[in-house]
Amino acid sequence: MEVNNLYNIILSPVITEKATKVSENNQYVFKVSIGSSKREIKEAIEKIFKVKVKNVNTTKVKGKNKVFKGTKGKRSDYKKAIISLNAGENLDYSGGVN
Repeated sequence: MEVNNLYNIILSPVITEKATKVSENNQYVFKVSIGSSKREIKEAIEKIFKVKVKNVNTTKVKGKNKVFKGTKGKRSDYKKAIISLNAGENLDYSGGVN
């Protein structure tokens, strides 16, 4: 799998209070492309971060309907992956942040 294709699968980390809480259990949350499978997500995480993935759980999040200044719109649907790592593994996705 090409490096460019790996970054098309893993879009961004999800940094919320709940995602930070599950990171204490060696689990990490990422926003991934909608068409990606669990196997593709696992391979991408292992190659990008050089860690051993234990388990991958995915969920599709439906976009909310919103109204802004009288204009109706809809937020995009997206897919979220919860990555469980083997014991002793650590994942640092805050690369360039000091």
